[in-house]
Amino acid sequence: MRIAELKTRLVQPLALLLAALVLPVLAGTTVAGTQVESARIWPAPDHTRLVFDTAGQVEHNIFSLSGPSRLVIDLKNTRQKADFSGLDLSGSPIKRIRSAPRNGNDLRVVLDLETDIKPRSFQLEPNQQYGHRLVVDLIDESGSRLEKATKPTVTQNSAGKRDVIVVIDAGHGGEDPGAIGPRGTREKDVVLKMSKTLADLINDQPGYTAKLTRTGDYYIGLRNRTLLARKYNADLFVSVHADAFRTPQPKGASVFALSQRGATSETARWLANSENRSDLIGGAGGLSLDGRNDTLAGVLLDLSMTASINASLGVGSSVLGKLGRVAKLHKPGVEQASFVVLKSPDIPSILVEAGFISNPQEEKNLSTEWYRNKLAGAIMKGVDDYFQKTPPPGTLLAWQKQNRQGGNSVSQYRIQRGDTLSGVARKNQTTVSELMQYNDLRDDRVMVGQTIRIPAS
Repeated sequence: MRIAELKTRLVQPLALLLAALVLPVLAGTTVAGTQVESARIWPAPDHTRLVFDTAGQVEHNIFSLSGPSRLVIDLKNTRQKADFSGLDLSGSPIKRIRSAPRNGNDLRVVLDLETDIKPRSFQLEPNQQYGHRLVVDLIDESGSRLEKATKPTVTQNSAGKRDVIVVIDAGHGGEDPGAIGPRGTREKDVVLKMSKTLADLINDQPGYTAKLTRTGDYYIGLRNRTLLARKYNADLFVSVHADAFRTPQPKGASVFALSQRGATSETARWLANSENRSDLIGGAGGLSLDGRNDTLAGVLLDLSMTASINASLGVGSSVLGKLGRVAKLHKPGVEQASFVVLKSPDIPSILVEAGFISNPQEEKNLSTEWYRNKLAGAIMKGVDDYFQKTPPPGTLLAWQKQNRQGGNSVSQYRIQRGDTLSGVARKNQTTVSELMQYNDLRDDRVMVGQTIRIPAS
C-alpha cells in the first residue's frame, strides 16, 4: 500500500470524528448566545403586559404556582443581560421579579404576584421600533381591577334625563406605538392626549358624559374596546387615530364609518357565536338575541346594524363638517371601511383620522397642544350638533328639545311597509328636505321599522 493512500485512510475518519465533536459545540454556543437584552412593563386595568427584548427567538415555558402566587418563566439557552430591578411595578400585580441561571445554559424568571392571574405568552417578530420580543400577559380573570377602573355608567335617573354617553377610544398603546412620524412622533401618544382633551370637552358640556377606553400607555384588544363601550352603555363610540402612508405627501383628516361588507361579516360572526345571544343590542337600550332562532336573530341584527351604520354616517358627516373648518380634509365625505373597532351592531361608531403623521407638517401640528385642541373642539361640536338634532330618548337633550318645540309637538313615526319619505312628509305637513335634515338622513330612502322624528309644524 502506498504511503499517500494510507494517510488518506487515516485522516478522513479523524476529520469526520473531529467534525462530529466540534459542530454540536458550535451550535450550542450559537443558541446559548441568545439573551434578554431589556424588559418593559405595561399595566392596564384588566391585564399587565411584560415584554422581554431578546436577541433572537427563544424557546420558553411558563407555569403558575400558588401559596404564594407566582409565575415561573423558563427560557431555554438564554442568559440575562437586562436589569429587572429598574422596572416600575406599580399598577401591576407583580410584587417582585427574581431571576437566576438554570441547568447551565437556561434562564429562570420568577414573578412574585399579589394574586393569582391567568398567564398568556407569545413571541413577536421585529418591527421598525423593536427587535425580537417575548410577550407575557398577566390577565386578571377575577375582573376586580377592571371593575374599579370601568364601573358601568348609570344611564337612567328618576327624571328621565340621563346623559348622552360618548366613549372615546385612543388607538394603539403600550407595545403597539401605531404609526411613527419622520421626527419620531408616535401615534399612540398623540391620540391619547387628544382623546383626553376631547373627553374633558364632552364632560364640560351639560347633558354629556365621556368615558375613555384607555387612560394610559397600555394596549387593549380591538374587540375589547367595543366591549368596554357596551359596559359603559355608550350612545356613541369615537376611535381616534393618526393616519400614515409610505410617502410624505398625503395629508388631511378623515372620518370613517363601517362598510356594509364589514357589517355583513360581523352579523355572521355574531350569529355563529352562541355566547353573543345574551348580549344586549341597542347600546343604552335593551334588545336581546337570546332564545331567538337564526332567522329572526339575523333579521334583528341586520336592522340593528343598518340603523347603527346610518347613525354613524350621520354623526360622521357632522364631525367631518366641523373638522373641515379647522383642518384640511383628506376626502370630502365620510369614508366606509371594515375596521374592527367599528363593528358594534348596536352602537353608532366612527373612526377619526386626525391627520397623516407621516406628513412632516401634520406631524409637527399634531405634536402641538393648540392644534390637538382645535381638532378635539371640532369633533365635540360635530357630536353635539348631531345629538341636538337627534337626541336619544330619555336623555336631557331630548327633554330640552321637546320643551323648546312646545311640549309634545315633537313626535316619532315608525316606517310601515309602502311608506316613502315624501308620503310621510305630506301626512305631517312638512317637507322631505326638512325630514332629512331633522333626522340626519343622507338621502330620501327609508326602511320598514325605522323610526324617524317629525318636527313641529
